[in-house]
Amino acid sequence: MKNIAALVILWMVLLSCGSEQPKETKPKTVLKDYKKTAEVDLLTEAKRYFLPLPEEAVSENNPLTKEKVDLGKKLFFDKRLSKDQNISCNSCHNLETYGVDNLPTSPGDEGKNGDRNSPTVLNAALHFSQFWDGRAADVEEQAGGPILNPVEMNIPSKEFMVKRLEGVKEYVSMFNAAFPNEKISYENLQLAIGAFERKLLTPSKFDQYLKGNENALNKKEKEGLKLFINTGCITCHSGEAVGGNMFQKFGLHGDYWEKTKSDPVDDGRFKETQNEADRYVFKVPSLRNIEKTYPYFHDGSISDLKEAVIIMAQLQNNKTITSEEAESIVTFLKTLTGEVPIVGKTPA
Repeated sequence: MKNIAALVILWMVLLSCGSEQPKETKPKTVLKDYKKTAEVDLLTEAKRYFLPLPEEAVSENNPLTKEKVDLGKKLFFDKRLSKDQNISCNSCHNLETYGVDNLPTSPGDEGKNGDRNSPTVLNAALHFSQFWDGRAADVEEQAGGPILNPVEMNIPSKEFMVKRLEGVKEYVSMFNAAFPNEKISYENLQLAIGAFERKLLTPSKFDQYLKGNENALNKKEKEGLKLFINTGCITCHSGEAVGGNMFQKFGLHGDYWEKTKSDPVDDGRFKETQNEADRYVFKVPSLRNIEKTYPYFHDGSISDLKEAVIIMAQLQNNKTITSEEAESIVTFLKTLTGEVPIVGKTPA
């Protein structure tokens, strides 16, 4: 009897279980757009190293006014700032060719060449110092140097320059508008040229990318950016100017002249400081508009950007990169090319 009862109970349990159909469950899937995530990650990483260009390079010591900028522009293009009136600031820093003359070194007022390449003035106001050896603190101080340099513009003295400007009625009027109730002075000449150069910023598609527009760069450009970062180029080339914010020895992993065939060999900042630690040390140049500002390095010894990239990888990062990798980095570097602002256009 007990056995029958047990069987009945077992039958009822089985019947109960069978009446409840198991609910169909679908495995949960998370569709992840890995490509999109990778692009976001690259943008996030890029923002760690770079900043978009500001609208202007402000200075507490030299507030920008239209009158000061207009005066600075006129001075920048005026050959009367050289002794024999053969060259202007624009002769070596031609704003129609991205602020350079595309020569290894530049001829001065008497036709003699300097011993270093003329760097671009575009975005230079963002640099932490000026000249290849950093001997000037800002663009205002820098503006006064070449005018008095006997190899460059060859003006004999500040007094000579001021007297020449005082003899030009238009300059008397423009200086008075830019610096009311002040006499024409060499210092104000420097402030005016500096004010003009602080307007010479060249935002590019890379700035749009840094501001969050992921479509501003195409696939190949992003691949070049990633390689630029992973190769270690960002160790020196970072910030809003993609460089221009530190000194570095040229040739951390070898003698630079062995790769560039430079002759003579330039001792860099050592010429200024006489400090052995500064031998072969130069200001790191900005890479903004780099495809347009050839030839490269302090002596203009290399004219091809791809070759320059390969040399830098070897000398600075101790890495041998392939021709294809160098080309990829160059593809990214071309995204740093912007447009010369309207204020920098050659006067009619």
